[in-house]
Amino acid sequence: MALFIDLFGYWSVILHGLSLVAQSMALGGALFLVLLAHPLAPRLGDPGPLLLRDTARITAWSAVALILCEAAGIALQTALLVGTIDLTVGNVLGADFAIAGMAKITCAVLLLLALGVRHARVQSACLLVIVLAALIAATLTTHAASRLENRGVLLILEGLHQLGAAIWIGGIPCFVLALARVHDGGGWRRVGARFSAMSIAGVGCILASGIAMSLLYIGSWQGFYGTPYGAMVGAKIALFLLLLALGAGNFLLVERLRRDPAVPVIRLKRFAEVEIGIGFAVFFAAASLTSAPPAVDFVGGEHGQAPASWNVIATHYAPRWPILASPPVGTLALPALHRELAAEAVEEGTPAPEVFPPGAGQLPPRNRADIAWSEVNHHWAGIIVLAIGLLALANQAGLRWARHWPLLFVGLAGFLFLRADPEIWPLGYEGLLDSLRDSEVFQHRLVVLLVLLLAWLEWRVRAGRLQGRPAALAFPVLSLLGGMLLLTHNHAGGSAQEQLVIELAHIPVALLAIVAAGARWLELRLAPPADRVAGWIWPLSFTLIALVLLMYRE
Repeated sequence: MALFIDLFGYWSVILHGLSLVAQSMALGGALFLVLLAHPLAPRLGDPGPLLLRDTARITAWSAVALILCEAAGIALQTALLVGTIDLTVGNVLGADFAIAGMAKITCAVLLLLALGVRHARVQSACLLVIVLAALIAATLTTHAASRLENRGVLLILEGLHQLGAAIWIGGIPCFVLALARVHDGGGWRRVGARFSAMSIAGVGCILASGIAMSLLYIGSWQGFYGTPYGAMVGAKIALFLLLLALGAGNFLLVERLRRDPAVPVIRLKRFAEVEIGIGFAVFFAAASLTSAPPAVDFVGGEHGQAPASWNVIATHYAPRWPILASPPVGTLALPALHRELAAEAVEEGTPAPEVFPPGAGQLPPRNRADIAWSEVNHHWAGIIVLAIGLLALANQAGLRWARHWPLLFVGLAGFLFLRADPEIWPLGYEGLLDSLRDSEVFQHRLVVLLVLLLAWLEWRVRAGRLQGRPAALAFPVLSLLGGMLLLTHNHAGGSAQEQLVIELAHIPVALLAIVAAGARWLELRLAPPADRVAGWIWPLSFTLIALVLLMYRE
């Protein structure tokens, strides 16, 4: 059970992120049907029925995904509570989280049934009622439901926030599909103008509720920059601004369409595709946010810890030369303890005890050598990534020999495999398969696999051995996935300030990886000269990632 508890924290965040994506797409698809597809279908001609059918399909599959995610979440939490507390399954299913989850499942089932209604007005009325009920249920799984102060206000704000996300981000996949179905300037103008109006409403809901919730959940500037919760809110704000920039570009293009229906809409489609990826990253950042206590609790002292001061943060991240000399692996806390216990076991003639069982739900011991080891890891990784970024820039400038830069990712993967967890084989005493019980080790190994896959696919594309756009698109997809995983990546740590230091290092890397993913996607999907601009952004993003890694301190 200790193993399950340790794994639960990470996988519950991943599952919650998937649930938020499915919920937003299901509700966004329903609202897209009500607000855009039904009103415009009769005026779009032949594409109208196709738009209705395909929007309903996206909504239906998203509802199915929501049912599966919520059912898995309830099962996971039920197993945890039944195994750790003297409760029956019936007792657990009567808890607020289970009731809210089952309510969302019920709404998703009703949504599937409502999609079968033939009469447009009746279907729209049913969908609006279901969306409202689902939003009410969704707010009961947020921080607002557990607050003692301003609970009613926070629940309303949470509902408004999720409504805005559904209208805007959740509706973008249907919008991209609509642009693909319509083939004339008049249709593009109608669809673009209607979705722009919907997006403005969604952005307004997100912005108003986000500002209000920040005041109530964070409470002060120190809570914003000095706590893990505030840092993750900062990541959400950065992603929101990226979405706004892309949305503003699309809004301007829609305004041009109003004046001239012959304006090409290729950029409108491609920007919307990138918005989908960034929107998914927002939901995973939101899922990570729900696993951290609000910043106002630290400021108020409820957790017995104070937020970090600006002077502490500034001093910690003052520029210093990277550390490249690594301490011996034997001086690290866990290997040293293993050697000591093994020697005692030999003297006593007994089997050597397990030093630190992976997945035991405990914090591993650390010493100064561990801190130095971690910093050296990040700094050498920064040097490798810097070489990748500079060679990619050289290749972009026309140097053909630099096209083999993806092979450096193989070196990065090998470095991470050897040094990310020195207590694990081949440097340490713990077996590779046994170590995967630890969620942190599992995340590190998953990153190694992603980096190797990225290296193999992108090098074959650059070398001309793998032809076709789908193969090239693997690079932005894997970069986006890496950024999203990094937003949910958790390290075992003690105080909130220790967690903050890790967050402040990981969040910029995650954001830059997401920017690189979007830029590479646009480079592949846009026509000249826009593709060349995007082609310079993603290698610059990798270069900036390297600088962040070189400045890493614990």
